[in-house]
Amino acid sequence: MRKTGMKFFPGTLNIQLDQPYHLPKNVIRLEKEEYGGTVSVSIIPCQIFGRDAFILRTDKNNTESGDHPKTIIEIACDVKLRELYNLKDNDLIEVEISDVRFI
Repeated sequence: MRKTGMKFFPGTLNIQLDQPYHLPKNVIRLEKEEYGGTVSVSIIPCQIFGRDAFILRTDKNNTESGDHPKTIIEIACDVKLRELYNLKDNDLIEVEISDVRFI
């Protein structure tokens, strides 16, 4: 919350992209020691359904040695997006990052 201003709902919404998403150079970093976790994470602000949210990418996923390839982005928000917007697998979702949009 200190770095994002948002208390995240526990869990992320995973979105499959048609092409890999590469992190920008200026990301928010959350080191594992800061929150007592096991992985460090890069955080990128975004919007989904007009709500502020964040793309989270673990260092392992960024080097493609983790659970997800770069074609998957994990969205963290203050609500359970899947439930609030009645999302189902294979629904098309729009995520906005600055002037870049992924559908």
